[in-house]
Amino acid sequence: MMNEELKDKSIGIVETKFFTFAEPPKELLLDGGQKMGPITLAYETYGQLNRDKTNAILVCHALSGDAHAAGFHAGEKDPGWWDTMIGPGKAFDTTKYFVICSNVIGGCKGSTGPSSVNPKTEKAYGLDFPIITIGDMVDAQKYLVDHLGIDKLLCVVGGSMGGMQVLQWVASYPERVKCAIPIATALKHSPQQIAFDEVGRQAVMADPDWNHGNYYGQSQPEKGLAVARMIGHITYMSDQSMEEKFSRRLKEKNYSFKFTTDFEVEGYLRYRGDNFVKRFDANSYLYITKAMDYLDLSGDKLNPSGKKIETRFLVIAFRSDWLYPLYQSQDIVRQLKTGHADATYCEIKSTYGHDAFLLESDEETRLIKHFLDKTFLGYDVKRT
Repeated sequence: MMNEELKDKSIGIVETKFFTFAEPPKELLLDGGQKMGPITLAYETYGQLNRDKTNAILVCHALSGDAHAAGFHAGEKDPGWWDTMIGPGKAFDTTKYFVICSNVIGGCKGSTGPSSVNPKTEKAYGLDFPIITIGDMVDAQKYLVDHLGIDKLLCVVGGSMGGMQVLQWVASYPERVKCAIPIATALKHSPQQIAFDEVGRQAVMADPDWNHGNYYGQSQPEKGLAVARMIGHITYMSDQSMEEKFSRRLKEKNYSFKFTTDFEVEGYLRYRGDNFVKRFDANSYLYITKAMDYLDLSGDKLNPSGKKIETRFLVIAFRSDWLYPLYQSQDIVRQLKTGHADATYCEIKSTYGHDAFLLESDEETRLIKHFLDKTFLGYDVKRT
């Protein structure tokens, strides 16, 4: 049964759509030098595109996200991953804006990835799937935006890996983005961030069931992927949020004196890991984290043309986020200022850590609504 309270505030029932492009011989040239095609992107849209096609917003998802950002799928009780932000009267108001969200290439929620069938072998790609980059993800999204007939996006927005895509959009297609909102993200991964990703990848690959990526139709590397997710989830929270949520509370009255889940935090992490393997592909985890590690838009890479950056920016960071600390968002602003960009930087006080970009919807809404309205009204065109 659908949660009626959420339904009342939501855009309602939505459906995932699919767009296929790069059919041979017009394959997509990847940053790694390989060509790939055909490619399918799963995507959803919310709201209506106006007559002048000036109200389109592209929402980019994080590592474990997908195209289902808002509303409900028929028969499901949980809304999309950013339903608190997308819908009538919300930050991305669907009575004003046309919102698009697509699953990235390399993903496992309808877009072409390592679990997809390779047309050359009629088997799952596995590790035959080429290494991809954030730039490749953005190039694929551009094909979708072109398909929808949109010349210029009003806004590109996303948190974490989604924020990386936002920055890549401006670096690759600055003329196609009127404003950008990168949230809790970075121009490049630090050694610590790469280290956490590598430990997660090694956990997956150490699982015997991974079988060098050839596990499709067989046993999934569930234990390795669950451990990788547990490691990742620790980095998404803050020390304070973990203290408030769990402290040292026990699941039972006394210690078991066994290697079982004595503490509530242990049970929580196991629960998160076990649920993740039900909805995510292990190879996609490897490919997407590698793409994040490869991103480097430092120096002049964010503005390769050397011209004034015309895209307006709202950069949002969270004080308790130790995975993507404040200095990385401040680095983004410094790089933008060297390109004489109109860039606003906002720090939000939160105890949630990196997960705050999904949870601090009230404060984000206040900032984003004002920023978007000001940008949208800047269009010298008649709106419908």
